[in-house]
Amino acid sequence: MDSDIRTAVLNHVNQPNYRPVKPKVIAKKLGLVDDAAKRLKIIVKKLVRAGKLAYGPGHLVCPADRKHPVAALATEGRVATNTRGNRHLRGTFRQAMGGYGFVRPEEMGATADKDADIYIAAKNTGDAANGDFVSVRLDGKRGRMGKIEGRIIDVLERATNQFVGTYFEQAGMGLVQVDGKVFSSAIYVGDPGAKGVKPDDKVVIEMVRFPSHVRDGEGVIVDILGAKGKPGVDTMSIVCEFSLPGEFADNTIQACHQQADQFDESIGRGRRDLTAETIITVDPKDARDFDDAISLERIAVPNRKDEHWLLGVHIADVSHFVRPKTALDREAYDRATSVYLPDKVIPMLPEVISNNLASLQPNKVRYAMTALIEMTADGTHVATDVFKSAIKSRKRFTYEQVDQYLAETGRTPSKGIDSASPLKMTKKVHALLGRMHELAMILRNRRFERGTLEITMPQVKIDLNDQGQVCGAHAEENTESHQIIEEFMLAANEAVAQRLSDQGVFFLRRVHGDPDPRKLKALTEFVRGLGLKADNLQSRFELQRLLKSIRGDPREHAVNYAVLRSMQRAVYSPDEAGHYALSSDCYCHFTSPIRRYPDLTIHRLLDTLNRGKKPEQHIDHLIATGDHCSEREQRATQAERELTKVKLLNFLTNKIGLELDGIITGVERFGLFITGTQLPAEGFIHISALADDHYRYDRTGHVISGFRSGNEFRLGDAVRVAVAAVDVDARELDFRLLQRDPKPLKRHPKKKKRNPGKRRKKRER
Repeated sequence: MDSDIRTAVLNHVNQPNYRPVKPKVIAKKLGLVDDAAKRLKIIVKKLVRAGKLAYGPGHLVCPADRKHPVAALATEGRVATNTRGNRHLRGTFRQAMGGYGFVRPEEMGATADKDADIYIAAKNTGDAANGDFVSVRLDGKRGRMGKIEGRIIDVLERATNQFVGTYFEQAGMGLVQVDGKVFSSAIYVGDPGAKGVKPDDKVVIEMVRFPSHVRDGEGVIVDILGAKGKPGVDTMSIVCEFSLPGEFADNTIQACHQQADQFDESIGRGRRDLTAETIITVDPKDARDFDDAISLERIAVPNRKDEHWLLGVHIADVSHFVRPKTALDREAYDRATSVYLPDKVIPMLPEVISNNLASLQPNKVRYAMTALIEMTADGTHVATDVFKSAIKSRKRFTYEQVDQYLAETGRTPSKGIDSASPLKMTKKVHALLGRMHELAMILRNRRFERGTLEITMPQVKIDLNDQGQVCGAHAEENTESHQIIEEFMLAANEAVAQRLSDQGVFFLRRVHGDPDPRKLKALTEFVRGLGLKADNLQSRFELQRLLKSIRGDPREHAVNYAVLRSMQRAVYSPDEAGHYALSSDCYCHFTSPIRRYPDLTIHRLLDTLNRGKKPEQHIDHLIATGDHCSEREQRATQAERELTKVKLLNFLTNKIGLELDGIITGVERFGLFITGTQLPAEGFIHISALADDHYRYDRTGHVISGFRSGNEFRLGDAVRVAVAAVDVDARELDFRLLQRDPKPLKRHPKKKKRNPGKRRKKRER
């Protein structure tokens, strides 16, 4: 059997049109399941050792033959597969709060397993800071969490030389305490009052010498942002801290204005005229750009009695305005994504394009990339046609207005809907909304039937006043109006990805890898510990059943948080790993090119194919683009969370004693992390503050439990807390536990001790 699999794998990988994938994808392509699929993974490893195959970036399986079109992938492959055999490697350092950190070898792609990371103890980090590209020497032993241990011997490239902090003076010296505990001690910045800085000013410093565990750091002030607490200073601090982009370059703005001067709403050759179609947009009420629009018809099918659906998903044709290798394209690539901060949007593209030329505004001719998707009556995909078009949106709806329509037509309950002001629309638009709701619910049911997971997390957004200060918070609802648009965007993304895959080209997929089986095993034990029935949660359908069964249950938060922590992060990659949460084998991002660069690459690729040209395919460049966009997306998410945290901490500074309901969102050996449910502030309770008992920590169960009382605190438990201490500069919030619902620890019955004397007598007999 192994020899047959070996032959099949070699024949498959060495085909001229082969695209590098992971072993499990090869197993699927060859029709192997169960034991045969597991054997294939072992066989591939043996073939790599024998030099007949090679591993490329991201652990993709590549041919070993240097003459093969994709053999360049394997140039550094063996370094990635045998880190213990190499004394040195290079990679990106990610530092934890405790000073220690991890380095991911550069050969490993974004979708690689975290087991490949190298553990770096705090004493072995040198002067490396978070995000630095470093050289590591391996020690040949196992460190934290069983990972290979190493020490940083050189910083090859700094992630940043600039940091934000608060200026103060001490012993005749100027010092800056960098925000967020990036460095354990303050940074010396020279004589007091340099550049007119005053104590408690927020400043940007450039490092002259990075601190290490044997010497202090030194820097110089390069910018003064303003007095701490002054409106807008917190946002500027986060923008500088995360090196978020500022204003667009002059040549970029000039190029946009030239585009605006040339744009006359004419419909040129190669663009299909859809301006007579009934097309609408549905967006949040505060949306400034509109990058997607919808049309939907029922069409007759020859020789059949039933009708098919023809769904039109019309996406802003950003590729018409942003041409490759231009200044505008280079800046869009560098930004890679729009950043949505609580009080500020940093767009990927200048507003001349994002809010005007490319925006699908109502009653204006706008250029689009249209995906026409034909489906059967039950939502089965039949065919997809993608082309450049010109459209004219008939009406702009907000989500709230669509919810009102659904209530007025009896499709959903009218709870909370303003029926005093009925919506005004044409008959065609009214009928379109009805069809949209019908098909969307069909598609939604189909998705869940195939195993899509829906992790329900509390979504709370802060409310800000005109000065950018917190004045409250509100819960975000996922109503049926949101679900309608979500289903159509998912359908378009999947249809486009499948079309590109069928044409045998590389492209940036949206990849959400399968969870680590060990984490799912731990999740199963955790769920059972809550008293819930759970079979093996490595089955997505069992996991789906569990998530559905605990809706409305007091343990719902605990389960959803635990499930989320067991999942991998979604990234951009040409790897055919699929999207686990959506239960999709083939998925990409196509629907938001105004705010996501990967979507723009998909549009360009589709246009090249439609013009009958063969696209230039450079897999190494595509992998690098995917990693860059994934990193920029993660940076944007972290910046948004950090600014939200800062604004909430400022709000709570003078509210010591304020009582909040919260959820345990993290359980560690040293204490509990709590997030408020009405106000999404993240705080901490140190284990020493739980004075009623001595507590022990169980990593697998995400729980700490008392030795005497048996009380326990689990991930997702509801608690009542009070604000105990606030430190805005250190980004720390301490809570005090007020009320809990103690859960007695389930104790297993003790086994009776055997009497060794009886055992001896029995043997003698």
